[in-house]
Amino acid sequence: MFTGLVQVMGVVETLGETHLRIYPQGDLGQLTLGDSVAVDGVCLTVADLGGGGFGAVVSPETLQRSTLGQGGRLVNLELSLRVGDRLGGHFVTGHVDGVGHLLGVTGAEAAWIMEFSTPPTVAPYLVAKGSIAVNGVSLTVANLREGGGQFSVAVIPHTYRTTNLQYLEPGAPVNLEGDILAKYAHKFLSSRAMEEEITLEFLAEQGY
Repeated sequence: MFTGLVQVMGVVETLGETHLRIYPQGDLGQLTLGDSVAVDGVCLTVADLGGGGFGAVVSPETLQRSTLGQGGRLVNLELSLRVGDRLGGHFVTGHVDGVGHLLGVTGAEAAWIMEFSTPPTVAPYLVAKGSIAVNGVSLTVANLREGGGQFSVAVIPHTYRTTNLQYLEPGAPVNLEGDILAKYAHKFLSSRAMEEEITLEFLAEQGY
């Protein structure tokens, strides 16, 4: 489990079809074999250490759902939460739902406004003022196009400077993970709840 608060950036190198090597460009903290690290929002397990970086094995499913197959670029890195850590962002699992694309960036007072397209695998989990992880960065949905096909976020200068969001150009792909709470709510409403009429009594019975 992660928070979506990036610690440092790193460079990813592709070694074969399913093996990656990541070189942190700063102090990521003490790594040990088996640790979980979010790499551009994708949860990977440290398989080996050495040479100023760590290795990881990526499944074909992960490569299909994310941008990790593209080596030689900067990625956002975050170690997993430990018991007692502060939760400054939102709960991020590191299980990417799909790849979106940057549509445009505009400067605004005290923030950068970034607009992204959204694949159908992510759109159901987006709500205005809700949480979204973009390349592993915890952000708040500022505006949402009807149907969820596009959304925008306001990125504060600190986040912009310390993540790879600053290097994105229009058309660039990004990893997107919807809020896990939204996923459970969507699953519930699209299955059992939709078989019955939603009334105040029904919601009370379900604990709401």
